[in-house]
Amino acid sequence: MSHVLRPFKYLRVKTLSEAVSVLSKYGRKAIVIAGGTDVLQRYKLKYTPDFPEVIIDLKGILDLSYIKEEGGFLKIGSLTTLSDIAESPLIRSKYTALAEAADKVASPQIRNMGTIAGNICQDIRCWYYRAPNNYFNCLRKGGAMCYAMAGDNRYYHSIFGAVGGCVATNPSDTAPALIALNAKVVTNKRTVPIEELFTVDIMKTTILDPDEIITEIQIPTPPPETKSKFIKHSIRKSIDFALVNCASAITSEGGVVKEARICLNAVYNHPYRATKAEEYLKGKSIDESIAEEAGRKAVEDAVPLSMNRWKVEVAKALVKRAILACK
Repeated sequence: MSHVLRPFKYLRVKTLSEAVSVLSKYGRKAIVIAGGTDVLQRYKLKYTPDFPEVIIDLKGILDLSYIKEEGGFLKIGSLTTLSDIAESPLIRSKYTALAEAADKVASPQIRNMGTIAGNICQDIRCWYYRAPNNYFNCLRKGGAMCYAMAGDNRYYHSIFGAVGGCVATNPSDTAPALIALNAKVVTNKRTVPIEELFTVDIMKTTILDPDEIITEIQIPTPPPETKSKFIKHSIRKSIDFALVNCASAITSEGGVVKEARICLNAVYNHPYRATKAEEYLKGKSIDESIAEEAGRKAVEDAVPLSMNRWKVEVAKALVKRAILACK
């Protein structure tokens, strides 16, 4: 198997307007990178039937890397590295789940390179999809079938059904934390709740247009008595992608849950809001039995595949632990 990169044209831009202009010129023949920790694997492993001809490097846009509180929001520039987010005293103290999620991504070297926008826009991890040299030309690449549906679906596949026939899961660690914290995504075209960012399409995991770039993440300042937590289960504690992860953000008043947002990931095609667990928690005081029942409700609609029923139990346990951590 050859790991020689395919030829491509490399353009390093210095402004957002320059990046949008180049994207508008090349359309789907171009792809943007920041850290490049995911995109360059596509060229190295040759796992897709075709490749963008142009790579646009956004790292030269210096004003897209920042962390600040302003106007009732935490604002994070799209090119802010995961290590900066994980280490930020502000994020660790008030937006804890996000700091914990960023800190659990891969290895220190990758966190130093990878960006928040890159993490939420990354490609799926299904091993049929990622097989070198496009060995399996699956549905998500415009092929005829989902090989995981009847094949090896132990790890990186859905327990809540398929979207468009595909059972590959969203792999992001930061996405569920951002959803739990009610974040919005700002692009050069629009502002959308992060839950609306994700989609399932051929060679796409987000709704972004070919000439659209994420510029900022906005998280509203949490109400008083809000706690948040992120928990990840993977084969190894470091480096590996999540098999299941979970983020919670719970606001209490006098020891009673007023508001709860709980999001699982790596269990469905896009991040999965555990709305039944959220509704169950409202008006209750958190204890072991309440958290246990909320975990059960979170996976009530699960329809696991032939080899991943174990993920249902893991998801249930992570929801319980994430809730208890917010007590």
